[in-house]
Amino acid sequence: MKEEHEDAAEASGKAPRLCEHHTVELNELWQVIRLEAERVACDEPRLQPLVKGVILDQECLGEALSARLSRKLAREDMGREDVQSLLKEVFREHPALVHSAAEDIEAIHSRDPACDSPVEPLLFYKGFAAISTYRVSHQLWKNGRRQLAYYFQSLASEVFGVDIHPAARIGCGIMLDHATSFVVGETAIIEDNVSILHEVTLGGTGKETGARHPIVRSGVLIGAGAKILGRVEICEGAKIGAGSVVLNDVEAHTTVAGVPAEVVGRTEEENPAMGMNQGLVCRRTS
Repeated sequence: MKEEHEDAAEASGKAPRLCEHHTVELNELWQVIRLEAERVACDEPRLQPLVKGVILDQECLGEALSARLSRKLAREDMGREDVQSLLKEVFREHPALVHSAAEDIEAIHSRDPACDSPVEPLLFYKGFAAISTYRVSHQLWKNGRRQLAYYFQSLASEVFGVDIHPAARIGCGIMLDHATSFVVGETAIIEDNVSILHEVTLGGTGKETGARHPIVRSGVLIGAGAKILGRVEICEGAKIGAGSVVLNDVEAHTTVAGVPAEVVGRTEEENPAMGMNQGLVCRRTS
């Protein structure tokens, strides 16, 4: 099944850009997070146990991720120590996952005007926690540990209101803004540097098997409540208006909106995901 999925991913003739480049220097980011965490602990004494346990007592970002996610995901059937131990093992054996998390933190910090520090996504943002949990479940899926991958998917759905199939393929530099009710199907692909708001669905259109979910290329901005259904391709730098239902391919640097979605013009920005401008004012197509 895994091989069929990955073969189908290239059906459009263009290999997906998934974590192609890590631009964030991991140690530098970790030092910034530690400094900010010390400030938070000083300013808010009641948060000291959280900040100390998640960041100040940890040696690296991978350990901090393990500590934070274990606090969120622990349950009676798998306690916090067991979850944290498992996550530390996964991050230690697959350091690319930590680099991907660093890219996600930087994406949130640079694109979200409400985010004042890179420590905030790690401590407080459920969109970041949800995508980080997905990255663990996806790695477990690739390692053949599919029941455990499904377990973490179900936990993320329950805790964060985000349901991403562990077989879906998602790149780095992803911003899930608010994140509630974000749904991604099994064969979906999301490339690097995409921004997505809440209540977005990347779904299928029936019970067919094989490649049946959307491909979202780099630089795309998907507005709140948008539904993209079927094996459609949202090309580079496109913008999907809030509440739209997309049933057909969207060309690069094109803005679509409506139910069903129609082209309303060309995007003003080369990379809408970075600008986060959700307005539909745009250059008309010729």
